[in-house]
Amino acid sequence: MIRIRLDLSYDGTAYSGFQVQENAPTIQWELEKALAAIYKQPLRVVGAGRTDAGVHARGQVVHYDAPFAIPPSRLPLALNALLPGDIVVFNAEPAAPGFHARFSARRKIYSYTLDRAAYPQVMLRRYSCHLPGSLDMEAVREACRFLEGTHDFRAFRAAGSPVQNTVRTLYRVEPVELAGEQVLRFIFEGDGFLYRMVRLMVGSLLRVGQGKLEPAAVAAALEGERPEAVGPTAPPQGLCLEKVIY
Repeated sequence: MIRIRLDLSYDGTAYSGFQVQENAPTIQWELEKALAAIYKQPLRVVGAGRTDAGVHARGQVVHYDAPFAIPPSRLPLALNALLPGDIVVFNAEPAAPGFHARFSARRKIYSYTLDRAAYPQVMLRRYSCHLPGSLDMEAVREACRFLEGTHDFRAFRAAGSPVQNTVRTLYRVEPVELAGEQVLRFIFEGDGFLYRMVRLMVGSLLRVGQGKLEPAAVAAALEGERPEAVGPTAPPQGLCLEKVIY
């Protein structure tokens, strides 16, 4: 067996997330269908992140074990000819011994995009959440600083996650204002993320910006003292897996 790494991007609008599900279109299902056509046998892919329904990726990474060698330079063209147009493989390479798309990852970078125009910008509607109105950005930045560092993010985990260890380190939580585009983008860089953690953090940060929460409430939520300060869960279309760092 030869372990292969693929780098891909996708528009998650039409999919029920990355992971295979019964009777629902997913990114993993499309990839495995294309690989089966190439290798003439079923193959399983493992992704770095199990993005939810409607969530996008610019830099998702997967691996699979190939039963025989195909020049990696040929794989993107072959796969893209079989994949739907909203999934694109842009790199393929032999993986190092022991490489695992999920468990070898050291950091992941997610973005969350907000359309800040008075009226929705049509070309952004699939990739952002529309949020007009003023925000106190100084308060937002203060709340972001509370999220940075190593914390137990149990409060920022949605129900249904089987993960037991909820301690994570966030190296960067940064709001970036693109004034000319009327866009606000949050950047989250960490060693790992819990189920819907980013979308719950965005929900809290926006309430801070709207004056509905004080910035310190975010710190209190991390300590389990202000559970009502968590969320709500921001809509999925604004979220994008930007990069996986190994």
